[in-house]
Amino acid sequence: MHHSDPTVKWLLEGDPSIRWQAFRDLTGASERVVGQEQQKVAETGWGARLLKLQEPDGQWGGGIYTPKWTSTTYTMVLLRQLGLPPKHPQALKACALLFDRGFYRDGGFNCWRSYDYSETCVTGMLLAVVAYFQFADDRVHGFAEYLLQQQMGDGGWNCQSRRGATHSSFHTTISVLEGLLEYERFSPRHPAEIRRAQTRGREFLLAHRLFRSHRTGKVVNSAMTRFSFPPRWHYDVLRGLDHFRQVAASRDARLSEAIDIVRQRRKDDGRWILQNRYLGRVFFEMEKLGAPSRWNTLRALRVLRWRGSR
Repeated sequence: MHHSDPTVKWLLEGDPSIRWQAFRDLTGASERVVGQEQQKVAETGWGARLLKLQEPDGQWGGGIYTPKWTSTTYTMVLLRQLGLPPKHPQALKACALLFDRGFYRDGGFNCWRSYDYSETCVTGMLLAVVAYFQFADDRVHGFAEYLLQQQMGDGGWNCQSRRGATHSSFHTTISVLEGLLEYERFSPRHPAEIRRAQTRGREFLLAHRLFRSHRTGKVVNSAMTRFSFPPRWHYDVLRGLDHFRQVAASRDARLSEAIDIVRQRRKDDGRWILQNRYLGRVFFEMEKLGAPSRWNTLRALRVLRWRGSR
């Protein structure tokens, strides 16, 4: 795709966090250009606005996990998605704080007095954060090892498994898969084991065609077919497909229905809208519900490009 494509041109007119990813994923720009554009995430736009809101102790929103969505956890999750460059000093300060406040004796993340075990979904999200930002600390390996121990028999993960859940969760599974992938790229202690766990986790999603019950074939939750950004801890088929794209997954017929949903959601102007939003406090609104969404358009285009179609 080239700059002459009106949809790509529109993306390149967006926030630096959109622009650098559009250059990387849709234009064939050089690594030098992509790197220069990515640096701007810290200097202007949404990324810079979030960095200015960090409190002196390294927190955001006055809390580690709450309030949603202005806490340190969810701000760091968003900064990773925006593409704030790895090793950014403000991000590393927050990574240290997350570990100091939430690293638990079982190796995962737990900042709740009412739990005597770590929260699998949040551990997955935060493994993605600390590995992406290249926070060098042995506790990063603890997160990964905890997640390996929590993998369920069907290949996925569920944060409710300690409370009796016997079937994996789409939400927890995608968060853990994203975390293990960032960890594999960073500094895995047991790379073959990490890759095997991811393969099993992706097979769980494939067995469900990314959004259907493997028993009845029915859509598990219609919200999974509506695209939101940021997804927070929630799963949808575009988030799932974008993960398969990131790992350059081989063609699999079980992805086809989800790909069709992405194609069908495209508007006549070549864009995708923001279909869904998760209620909670935010520092600022990036896009309007029901309006054309650069985030969804960027992700949808790169998924379709990966599949060899537009």
